[in-house]
Amino acid sequence: TMKTSIVFLLCVSVFPGFSRGRVVGEDEAGFAECNVFFPGQVPPEGFTEPFHVKICQQYNKEPRFATLYSTKDKIPLYSAFKYTKSAQNEEENWLVEPQIDDPKNGLHEMVPEADVAATVTNLGANQALTSDYVGSGYERGLLNPSSLNEEDFQVATYTLTNAVPLSPPLSKSWHRHVGTVVEHALAPHCSQKDHLYLLAGAIPSSVQVKGKVSVPETLWLAACCDAPEGWSLGLVKKVNDENSLEDLTVGQLEKRLLAGVHLFKGSCGEDSQSQEKTEAVLQAVSQIQSGEQVGTSDNQEAKESSLVRKVAGIIATPFIKLLELLIYVFVELVKFVFYLLWLIVKRVVGTVLDGVYSLWNGVVSYLKAISIVLISIPYDVGRVIVNIFLGFLQLVQDVASLTYRILCIPMGFVLHLAAFPYHSICAIPSVLKDVAAGIWGTFSLVVDATAALLHGFYYLAGHIVKRFVPKVSSDD
Repeated sequence: TMKTSIVFLLCVSVFPGFSRGRVVGEDEAGFAECNVFFPGQVPPEGFTEPFHVKICQQYNKEPRFATLYSTKDKIPLYSAFKYTKSAQNEEENWLVEPQIDDPKNGLHEMVPEADVAATVTNLGANQALTSDYVGSGYERGLLNPSSLNEEDFQVATYTLTNAVPLSPPLSKSWHRHVGTVVEHALAPHCSQKDHLYLLAGAIPSSVQVKGKVSVPETLWLAACCDAPEGWSLGLVKKVNDENSLEDLTVGQLEKRLLAGVHLFKGSCGEDSQSQEKTEAVLQAVSQIQSGEQVGTSDNQEAKESSLVRKVAGIIATPFIKLLELLIYVFVELVKFVFYLLWLIVKRVVGTVLDGVYSLWNGVVSYLKAISIVLISIPYDVGRVIVNIFLGFLQLVQDVASLTYRILCIPMGFVLHLAAFPYHSICAIPSVLKDVAAGIWGTFSLVVDATAALLHGFYYLAGHIVKRFVPKVSSDD
């Protein structure tokens, strides 16, 4: 199992700048999917380089933890997560975030590297790949350790955007320290377990693996108990000393990072935190540090007694396996019985519920139909009355119209017949007047024609006389 060795920082974490399957700049608004991993939902400040990108690490369409990734150094600067419970490490299946290299590929969550190696454009341009670690002497150390997660959360930690190059001894030391500190020093002293926030990070060095992936010079983890009687603490581990584990305040840790960095809003209430709780946490961490040192000095004695344990284990193994088999058979039998009872109960309850549901639907349908009929009775009665009244009015209208038409025919005829004598007698004077005017006109025309004819003859005779009779002079 790949393990990471890092620095621990414990403090309230506030970080909303993550989105489901998206990579965004530091100044972009927060994304609700990953807000649960940060107390107060306010991100660390001071990580403003353009190559700093935020990732909401998502698996099976659910956010698992949040990461600030450096595309320049190809390692995460920190990963923010919550402690759920310790679990056995699952088989490693390394994942990548394809949208870092190819935002237009349509993939929005971590996927196995082998599944997208041939489909994602420029895969590895902005993130480390498995090939960058092969033959380098470094392991892929997890900032968010798989041992502090369960189920899908554990699977999601095996993404290369959560890994930094670590030597094998340092990787083992990281898992040992993280598991012990979180389980025995941090979680027991936080009254509300779901308010224990962890922020693990790495400070890049100038040393690079294959000229691409930066090796951390310092590892750290931040945790904060955001609850009544809360506390915060920072722990630092140097990569050149796998047994080192230095505790310090959040403010002191921030001074070792980039200038202007503030990991947590209000430093997780560092000025107002419970001194008693803080001392209890520091004492627990100190005991773990002492235990690690004692464990180092006792390694030789452990090696000497390991042979005896191996021999005893070989002898006891058959009996242990037989006992395990009997226990397994018993457990499976009990599970089968409970499962059978569950199926019977489920079938009976399902049948009863289906019958109740059908009966309820029938009652509702019957009541609905009755209600519709009762509501429609007044409406239908009113409509009948209105139709009867409108029919009566139409009948009256038709009788009046027929009477009017019958009366109009003889009245017109009588009026025209009565007017005939008047129009006939009154026309006689007008006719006589027109006849007299015609006779007088004819007489005047004859007179005028005779006068015109005589005048013509007179004019012709005068003209002939003037033409043929010589003029007589005045002397003659």
